Amino acid sequence: MGKQLDKMLERINKNEVMNTYRKHGTSSMAYLEICEVTKHFPGGVVALDHISLSVEKGEIRAILGENGAGKTTLMNILYGLYQPDKGKMILDGKVLQGHTPQKALNLGIGMVHQNFMLVEAFTVLENILVGLPPPQPLLLTSTRVEKRIRELSRKYNLPVDCQARISDLSVGEQQRVEIVKALYRDAQLIILDEPTAVLTPQEVEVLFKVLKEMAAQGKTILFISHKLKEVCSISDRITVLRAGKVIGTIPTSEATHHKLADMMVGKEVFLKLERPTCPSGKIVLKVSELSACKSRGVEVLKGVSFVVREGEILGVAGVSGNGQLELAEVLTGLIPATRGKIILSGKDITGSLPRGRIDAGLAYIPGDRLRWGCIPDFSVANNLVLKSFWKDPFTIHGLLQPQKIVGSAQRLIREFDIRTPSSKVEVKKLSGGNIQKMILAREMSLGPSILLAAQPSRGLDIAATEYIWQRLLQTREEKKGVLLISEDLEEILTLSDRIIVMYEGRIRKEMPNENVDINKLGLLMAGAEIG
Repeated sequence: MGKQLDKMLERINKNEVMNTYRKHGTSSMAYLEICEVTKHFPGGVVALDHISLSVEKGEIRAILGENGAGKTTLMNILYGLYQPDKGKMILDGKVLQGHTPQKALNLGIGMVHQNFMLVEAFTVLENILVGLPPPQPLLLTSTRVEKRIRELSRKYNLPVDCQARISDLSVGEQQRVEIVKALYRDAQLIILDEPTAVLTPQEVEVLFKVLKEMAAQGKTILFISHKLKEVCSISDRITVLRAGKVIGTIPTSEATHHKLADMMVGKEVFLKLERPTCPSGKIVLKVSELSACKSRGVEVLKGVSFVVREGEILGVAGVSGNGQLELAEVLTGLIPATRGKIILSGKDITGSLPRGRIDAGLAYIPGDRLRWGCIPDFSVANNLVLKSFWKDPFTIHGLLQPQKIVGSAQRLIREFDIRTPSSKVEVKKLSGGNIQKMILAREMSLGPSILLAAQPSRGLDIAATEYIWQRLLQTREEKKGVLLISEDLEEILTLSDRIIVMYEGRIRKEMPNENVDINKLGLLMAGAEIG
């Protein structure tokens, strides 16, 4: 009876699949078929609006789109983290029903998240086994597991040390562990969410070779990225989403950067900004032998020295975790320096509190805009005066002046093109790009002599990135200094006049941004010795 029921359900499933294909005019079954998938979120937000697309087995498909276009929501539905309101998903001829992450894993869907899902205190072997059913002692031993991992490593050129602790691995090595973990679970469809965000150019090159080898072995890859150059070099076809809808799917051989940008944004975007010659002036920031410790007395900055001049952008390049965050925190007074000096416009601010540094002329765009750059539950107007509300004209005789605050906010909203229905709207309701514009507007309204911008375009779409970059160049032209800390090499190379490379809390090299060898830059970021 059980076998007959299974066969009947299988026939029903196949009939449902074929009816779905006929409805959408598809004559042959693709490996993955997404049909009219729709998803709403509270507040009337339409995240996905009747999304349909098909992916062939062994294909590398890129998914492009601005912030809020629906890329991550679609992938989370495919991985079982969200449930669609409408529509169907068909994988290898099977309709996905009651989809959950566990069912996704059982069906061969693996996902490598942008922020790796690894336990740092565990070994590589332990991380790969996390979440799997308890092993049968006689059927699954650590020796057999290691053997299987070695086989996968050789097959896909993904070398990993099973006994190494995650905390001791580089970012590139951790990413390899994530991919091996998916392969160990026999994933046939692998989703990679912004997989190159924290890699050096050399690690990106290695990753792309691995992905092409996996596709050649029959694996299907969904590659989410906002980097047009990378998308065009790795994918077979590119699907562009905008405002929750599929704008189109084109073969990569027919794609150009401008065509893709137009599809993503819906208007012309200038992908290459000019950095006009701008003679630098006097030194505005001088950092000498700066050192600092963080938790457990571990030294995170080790004798860092550099200068920033008026009318220049100094770029700080490096892989995440090599002291860039701590450098920003020491410069802004969030953690103390243990040694060295910080001189801003001729004034020693090494021991100053954050407010004293603001008054001395330091403006700051933090790397995490929601956590450190604003108060999400406050209005736009109140966020715009967070660093000046106690001053005239916003406070007179100890009393806040709401009309002055709103008037100033309305002026900055116009000047910095902050898209908001009102200055009274809570910041958490704005897009990432508009929050970043608001932070930039607040910092520049202080009239600083130097702007410290940490990851200013992280997570932003093409249009918002272009706007932020133009504003940073404008700040430079206004004879202010800019210290740009970024893990995005395109951003560093587009904006910087000079570049310093940080590795393990030290400056490895300083160089002018004139015909920089990107391979050499990547090797320096990875700690290699370069003459």
